[in-house]
Amino acid sequence: MALVEEPHGTLIEQKSPAAISVKNVLFATDFSATSEAALPYATAICRRFGSTLHTAHVLSDASLLLMTGGVDYVSMSTIYEDAHTEAEVKLDQITARLEGIPHRNYVRHGQVWKNLAGIIDENQINLVVVGTHGRTGLGKLLLGSVAEDILRHAPCPVLTVGPKVSGRAKLPAFQAPGRDLSPVELELRQIVFATNFAQYSLQVARKAVSLAEEFRARLTLLHVIEDYTGLGSRPDLMEDSMHRLLSLVPNDAALQYPPEAVLEFGFAPECILKVASDREADMIVLGTRASAEAGITHLPWSTAHHVIAQAHCPVLTVRS
Repeated sequence: MALVEEPHGTLIEQKSPAAISVKNVLFATDFSATSEAALPYATAICRRFGSTLHTAHVLSDASLLLMTGGVDYVSMSTIYEDAHTEAEVKLDQITARLEGIPHRNYVRHGQVWKNLAGIIDENQINLVVVGTHGRTGLGKLLLGSVAEDILRHAPCPVLTVGPKVSGRAKLPAFQAPGRDLSPVELELRQIVFATNFAQYSLQVARKAVSLAEEFRARLTLLHVIEDYTGLGSRPDLMEDSMHRLLSLVPNDAALQYPPEAVLEFGFAPECILKVASDREADMIVLGTRASAEAGITHLPWSTAHHVIAQAHCPVLTVRS
């Protein structure tokens, strides 16, 4: 049984899902090195769970104009046809390296997120995998407009591979077709789940627990207290937070190792990154839930952006 949080804040018991089901994975690519870095994760997940890989590239008018330097309207049709053919060739080159993984390719034209959303809906996508540059500028972390749209709007979990993924968590890049290499496998030995106890934290925690069960990984449950000026008047705050962390794990969870509950004090993104680095995490799990009215999330977008851009491992974001 698992604990489920009702809208009014009470907890009820509900049966936990028997296993992780990932039938369809969407890999969105712009053919950049950033996107290529995320491909091994998409294929390794498909191999692990017997998933179908859907690879997609969207041609936008803006990108076509940037590539050509601006042309008249009549020439756009020819340019689009050439770009469409080139994109199909590139996707075929990608899927030629998939070593038996079932796959489908899509080349679409128009608004990027609108087209990706259609593919997600039509194919009941369970997971989106995307690479992001995570550049910084003017004090604001930028993930790229496509990654931003996917993170904010995708109805399924999103695995983001940032530019600083390294060490054990970094999967080797794909080689040219015909090379005799063993397939890339995904190994998760340490998972860090960070939460601020938002309303749907239990749903996200179940994803992290299920991953830890599947991969027999160690699971760290992390809560960061950013405003700790009132700790003197709330001596029970730390004990209460530790209890809430451990209560996120169902009593019947089949974890290989006892979960570790950790409290940190300070700037949330830095604390999350530090805990993940200290434990050599293979994946960070964050909950996000964008509200149309207020833009509310489990963790502020600035926190999610900072973690994704700076993490040395992939980040799984789960919307509720």
